Amino acid sequence: MKSKLVDMIKKQKDNFPLDQSFYIDKEIYDIDLKNIFFNQWIFVGHESRIPKKGDYFLFNVGDESIIVIRGNNQKVNCFYNVCRHRGSHICLEKEGKKNKLICPYHSWVYDLEGNLVKARMMPENFNKDEWGLHKCNSKNFEGLIFINLSDKPDSFDDFISPTKDFIKLHGLKDAKIAYRKTYPTNGNWKLTLDNFHECYHCQTAHPEYCQIHTNDYIQAYGAGNNTGPESKEFSEKLRVWNKKTKEMGYLVGEYSEKKFTNFYRSAERTPFSDDRLSETKNGKPASKLMGKFNNYDGGYTTIGTSPFNSLLMSNDFATTFTFIPRGPMKTDVEIMWLVDKNATEGVDYNLDNLIWMWDRTTIADKKIIEDNQKGVLSKKYIPGPLSDMEIGLEKFKKWYLQSLMRSLI
Repeated sequence: MKSKLVDMIKKQKDNFPLDQSFYIDKEIYDIDLKNIFFNQWIFVGHESRIPKKGDYFLFNVGDESIIVIRGNNQKVNCFYNVCRHRGSHICLEKEGKKNKLICPYHSWVYDLEGNLVKARMMPENFNKDEWGLHKCNSKNFEGLIFINLSDKPDSFDDFISPTKDFIKLHGLKDAKIAYRKTYPTNGNWKLTLDNFHECYHCQTAHPEYCQIHTNDYIQAYGAGNNTGPESKEFSEKLRVWNKKTKEMGYLVGEYSEKKFTNFYRSAERTPFSDDRLSETKNGKPASKLMGKFNNYDGGYTTIGTSPFNSLLMSNDFATTFTFIPRGPMKTDVEIMWLVDKNATEGVDYNLDNLIWMWDRTTIADKKIIEDNQKGVLSKKYIPGPLSDMEIGLEKFKKWYLQSLMRSLI
């Protein structure tokens, strides 16, 4: 399979989507999971989901299950959900609260720091200190919980460096989850991300998104900076807005990868259309101001920390995306909406107003992706040429193929 896959990678054409096998093949999916997803820093939740000692949730992907639990001194710990005795899962419910972690098979007992504290009827020379739970590489940055399933992860500081100031601007460490929803999608993870990395489909499929953003923005920045042809009209709007926003004392600018690395990151700050202040139906504020904002700048922050995560943030709330591969033709899209920790539902924000745009847009994307996957299964599927508004898809495809090739040679 290895040599065959290398040959397949070499045959992929510039400015065309991937061949069929990349979107349906089980062996390629398994290689993707092991060599790409498992080697990325992925944010899997917000610390407000586990506010008290012993609160936990599971993050499951492939054959791995990770316990994300609030330990001593408010520390967030991440452990592989694998008993050190005979390997049973320890936590069986997706979320809950534990005073201790007790294996349901033979009752080995671990504390919230992962230390083995009790194992019945073991030999005299058995040393409990040698049999604590396996830790998962993890970092808590601005309230976002990141994990990395690699045995030799890239430096987190290097990974977060180009996007950290954009994230810090929005005060996510002082946020809470207002709503969380998963959208199970019957599509390969690359088809799902192909859709997210282009806005060629936006005017056809997303009236809500197009209500909030102008046509010139959608053309040039609809799927992130430089994902479509340049718009002189939007470039001028951006120049004027940058000047105004700098004078208000807020961060402006953008970031994108200039050369190939293991990372795939982007960030930018851009203005909304007209006089909009937030990503809502009427453009009015959705909730309390967050982070460093003491006044609305009419701006929008878009961040991709990895191919599998995105942050889309107004001044007053944040929408986070985690794309989780579930099989060769299945992907979960998990969205969290974050507001200031002191905001009260029904007083400071209306939940329907908050989730309106991205809930409707993601439901529409789910259908698009599933219809796309059905067509890709046909014997008549042949990749067609990409448009000028699919630059982001082509960039992602090239990064994916280089990452895959690097893992094989």
